[in-house]
Amino acid sequence: MRAEKLIFCQVMEWIHGEQFRRCVNRYNGNYRIRNFPCWDQFLAMSFAQITYRDSLADIEVCLRSRQDQLYRLGFRSTIAHSTLADANSSRDWHIYHDLAQLLIARARRLYASESFGVELEQTVYALDSTTIDLCLSLFPWARFRSTKAAVKLHTLLDLRGPIPTMISISEGKRGDVSILDELILEPGAFYAMDRAYVDFERLYRFVLAGAFFGIRLSGYA
Repeated sequence: MRAEKLIFCQVMEWIHGEQFRRCVNRYNGNYRIRNFPCWDQFLAMSFAQITYRDSLADIEVCLRSRQDQLYRLGFRSTIAHSTLADANSSRDWHIYHDLAQLLIARARRLYASESFGVELEQTVYALDSTTIDLCLSLFPWARFRSTKAAVKLHTLLDLRGPIPTMISISEGKRGDVSILDELILEPGAFYAMDRAYVDFERLYRFVLAGAFFGIRLSGYA
Protein backbone atom coordinates (compact mmCIF):
# COMPACT_ATOMS: atom_id res chain seq x y z
CA MET A 1 0.00 0.00 0.00
CA ARG A 2 1.30 3.43 -0.94
CA ALA A 3 2.03 5.54 2.13
CA GLU A 4 1.48 9.25 1.52
CA LYS A 5 3.05 11.88 3.72
CA LEU A 6 0.88 12.95 6.62
CA ILE A 7 -0.46 16.51 6.43
CA PHE A 8 1.45 17.42 9.59
CA CYS A 9 4.70 16.32 7.94
CA GLN A 10 3.91 18.39 4.86
CA VAL A 11 3.42 21.47 7.05
CA MET A 12 6.67 20.82 8.94
CA GLU A 13 8.56 20.65 5.64
CA TRP A 14 8.33 24.44 5.56
CA ILE A 15 10.81 24.47 8.45
CA HIS A 16 14.29 24.48 6.96
CA GLY A 17 16.27 21.86 8.86
CA GLU A 18 19.60 23.67 8.73
CA GLN A 19 18.06 26.97 9.84
CA PHE A 20 16.46 25.21 12.81
CA ARG A 21 19.77 23.58 13.77
CA ARG A 22 21.51 26.95 13.67
CA CYS A 23 18.91 28.44 16.00
CA VAL A 24 19.37 25.52 18.41
CA ASN A 25 23.17 25.61 18.29
CA ARG A 26 23.21 29.38 18.81
CA TYR A 27 21.73 28.87 22.28
CA ASN A 28 23.11 25.37 23.02
CA GLY A 29 19.56 24.04 23.07
CA ASN A 30 20.58 20.38 22.87
CA TYR A 31 23.55 20.61 25.23
CA ARG A 32 23.69 17.46 27.39
CA ILE A 33 20.25 16.41 26.11
CA ARG A 34 20.03 12.66 25.52
CA ASN A 35 16.33 12.34 24.91
CA PHE A 36 13.67 14.69 23.61
CA PRO A 37 15.78 17.21 21.67
CA CYS A 38 14.53 20.63 20.64
CA TRP A 39 13.15 19.32 17.36
CA ASP A 40 10.84 16.88 19.15
CA GLN A 41 9.76 19.66 21.51
CA PHE A 42 9.00 21.90 18.53
CA LEU A 43 7.02 19.12 16.82
CA ALA A 44 4.97 18.48 19.98
CA MET A 45 4.09 22.13 20.49
CA SER A 46 3.37 22.65 16.78
CA PHE A 47 1.07 19.63 16.83
CA ALA A 48 -0.68 21.07 19.88
CA GLN A 49 -1.21 24.41 18.14
CA ILE A 50 -2.50 22.91 14.90
CA THR A 51 -4.87 20.44 16.60
CA TYR A 52 -6.07 22.80 19.36
CA ARG A 53 -4.70 20.84 22.33
CA ASP A 54 -5.33 22.76 25.57
CA SER A 55 -2.91 21.19 28.06
CA LEU A 56 0.29 19.16 28.28
CA ALA A 57 -1.74 16.14 29.34
CA ASP A 58 -3.95 16.59 26.28
CA ILE A 59 -0.87 16.69 24.04
CA GLU A 60 0.54 13.52 25.62
CA VAL A 61 -2.70 11.54 25.42
CA CYS A 62 -3.37 12.55 21.84
CA LEU A 63 0.11 11.73 20.56
CA ARG A 64 0.56 8.51 22.54
CA SER A 65 -2.80 7.19 21.38
CA ARG A 66 -1.12 6.46 18.05
CA GLN A 67 2.37 5.37 18.97
CA ASP A 68 2.70 3.64 15.61
CA GLN A 69 2.42 7.00 13.82
CA LEU A 70 4.89 9.03 15.87
CA TYR A 71 7.89 8.06 13.76
CA ARG A 72 6.04 9.07 10.61
CA LEU A 73 5.25 12.41 12.23
CA GLY A 74 8.98 12.99 12.72
CA PHE A 75 9.29 12.19 16.43
CA ARG A 76 12.32 10.24 17.57
CA SER A 77 11.55 10.32 21.30
CA THR A 78 8.75 9.12 23.56
CA ILE A 79 6.21 11.80 24.44
CA ALA A 80 5.73 12.20 28.19
CA HIS A 81 3.99 14.91 30.20
CA SER A 82 6.94 15.49 32.55
CA THR A 83 9.53 15.52 29.75
CA LEU A 84 7.57 18.07 27.74
CA ALA A 85 6.99 20.21 30.84
CA ASP A 86 10.71 20.19 31.68
CA ALA A 87 11.63 21.11 28.10
CA ASN A 88 9.18 24.01 28.02
CA SER A 89 10.47 25.39 31.32
CA SER A 90 14.21 24.98 30.70
CA ARG A 91 14.88 25.40 26.96
CA ASP A 92 15.89 28.87 25.83
CA TRP A 93 12.90 30.63 24.25
CA HIS A 94 15.22 32.59 21.98
CA ILE A 95 15.56 29.44 19.84
CA TYR A 96 11.95 29.66 18.75
CA HIS A 97 12.00 33.46 18.63
CA ASP A 98 14.79 33.36 16.06
CA LEU A 99 13.03 30.62 14.11
CA ALA A 100 9.82 32.68 14.09
CA GLN A 101 11.69 35.69 12.68
CA LEU A 102 13.02 33.54 9.84
CA LEU A 103 9.54 32.23 9.04
CA ILE A 104 8.01 35.72 9.21
CA ALA A 105 10.62 37.03 6.77
CA ARG A 106 9.87 34.17 4.37
CA ALA A 107 6.11 34.69 4.62
CA ARG A 108 6.42 38.44 4.00
CA ARG A 109 8.34 37.78 0.80
CA LEU A 110 5.57 35.46 -0.39
CA TYR A 111 2.88 38.11 0.21
CA ALA A 112 4.92 41.17 -0.76
CA SER A 113 2.96 41.82 -3.98
CA GLU A 114 -0.50 40.85 -2.69
CA SER A 115 -3.22 43.51 -2.85
CA PHE A 116 -5.27 44.24 0.25
CA GLY A 117 -7.80 46.72 -1.18
CA VAL A 118 -5.67 49.87 -1.00
CA GLU A 119 -3.40 51.01 -3.82
CA LEU A 120 -0.21 51.48 -1.87
CA GLU A 121 3.25 50.15 -2.60
CA GLN A 122 4.44 50.86 0.93
CA THR A 123 3.98 48.47 3.82
CA VAL A 124 0.85 49.04 5.92
CA TYR A 125 0.76 47.88 9.53
CA ALA A 126 -2.04 47.61 12.10
CA LEU A 127 -1.14 47.88 15.78
CA ASP A 128 -3.43 46.76 18.59
CA SER A 129 -3.52 44.80 21.82
CA THR A 130 -5.77 42.31 23.54
CA THR A 131 -6.06 41.37 27.21
CA ILE A 132 -5.89 37.65 27.99
CA ASP A 133 -7.58 36.61 31.23
CA LEU A 134 -5.75 34.18 33.51
CA CYS A 135 -6.59 32.32 36.69
CA LEU A 136 -5.19 34.33 39.61
CA SER A 137 -4.49 31.25 41.75
CA LEU A 138 -2.36 29.73 38.98
CA PHE A 139 -0.71 32.95 37.82
CA PRO A 140 -0.29 35.16 40.93
CA TRP A 141 2.55 37.06 39.21
CA ALA A 142 0.04 38.37 36.63
CA ARG A 143 -2.32 40.10 39.07
CA PHE A 144 -4.58 42.45 37.12
CA ARG A 145 -7.32 43.21 39.61
CA SER A 146 -8.10 42.04 43.14
CA THR A 147 -9.64 38.77 41.94
CA LYS A 148 -8.29 38.52 38.41
CA ALA A 149 -5.03 37.90 36.58
CA ALA A 150 -4.23 38.85 33.01
CA VAL A 151 -1.51 39.55 30.48
CA LYS A 152 -1.67 41.86 27.50
CA LEU A 153 -0.69 40.76 24.00
CA HIS A 154 0.54 43.58 21.75
CA THR A 155 0.63 42.71 18.04
CA LEU A 156 1.87 44.53 14.95
CA LEU A 157 0.38 43.09 11.74
CA ASP A 158 1.65 43.49 8.21
CA LEU A 159 -1.71 43.76 6.44
CA ARG A 160 -0.38 41.97 3.39
CA GLY A 161 -1.04 38.44 4.62
CA PRO A 162 -1.84 39.43 7.33
CA ILE A 163 1.40 38.47 9.06
CA PRO A 164 2.41 39.28 12.66
CA THR A 165 5.79 41.04 12.53
CA MET A 166 6.04 41.92 16.23
CA ILE A 167 4.41 40.34 19.28
CA SER A 168 5.05 41.52 22.82
CA ILE A 169 3.53 40.12 26.02
CA SER A 170 3.30 42.42 29.01
CA GLU A 171 1.46 42.64 32.32
CA GLY A 172 -2.24 43.33 31.96
CA LYS A 173 -2.00 46.77 33.56
CA ARG A 174 0.46 48.12 31.01
CA GLY A 175 -0.88 50.98 28.90
CA ASP A 176 -1.18 50.31 25.17
CA VAL A 177 0.65 53.49 24.19
CA SER A 178 3.89 52.43 25.89
CA ILE A 179 4.43 49.73 23.25
CA LEU A 180 5.29 52.50 20.78
CA ASP A 181 8.67 52.70 22.54
CA GLU A 182 9.47 49.16 21.38
CA LEU A 183 8.59 49.60 17.71
CA ILE A 184 11.40 49.63 15.16
CA LEU A 185 9.84 52.06 12.70
CA GLU A 186 10.11 51.45 8.97
CA PRO A 187 10.63 54.60 6.86
CA GLY A 188 7.79 55.13 4.40
CA ALA A 189 5.48 52.61 6.09
CA PHE A 190 1.96 53.39 7.31
CA TYR A 191 0.78 52.47 10.81
CA ALA A 192 -2.94 52.23 11.65
CA MET A 193 -3.85 52.51 15.35
CA ASP A 194 -6.78 53.38 17.58
CA ARG A 195 -7.04 56.30 20.01
CA ALA A 196 -5.32 54.38 22.82
CA TYR A 197 -2.01 55.24 21.10
CA VAL A 198 -2.39 59.02 21.16
CA ASP A 199 0.81 60.41 22.69
CA PHE A 200 2.25 63.27 20.65
CA GLU A 201 5.76 62.92 22.03
CA ARG A 202 5.89 59.25 21.08
CA LEU A 203 4.15 59.83 17.74
CA TYR A 204 6.80 62.40 16.84
CA ARG A 205 9.19 59.46 16.46
CA PHE A 206 7.21 58.47 13.36
CA VAL A 207 7.93 61.88 11.84
CA LEU A 208 11.63 61.59 12.61
CA ALA A 209 11.73 58.09 11.11
CA GLY A 210 9.91 59.16 7.93
CA ALA A 211 6.93 56.89 8.70
CA PHE A 212 3.22 57.72 8.66
CA PHE A 213 0.44 56.96 11.12
CA GLY A 214 -3.34 57.10 11.16
CA ILE A 215 -5.38 57.14 14.38
CA ARG A 216 -9.11 56.98 14.91
CA LEU A 217 -9.71 59.66 17.54
CA SER A 218 -13.35 58.90 18.40
CA GLY A 219 -15.76 55.99 18.28
CA TYR A 220 -14.76 52.41 17.50
CA ALA A 221 -13.45 50.77 14.37
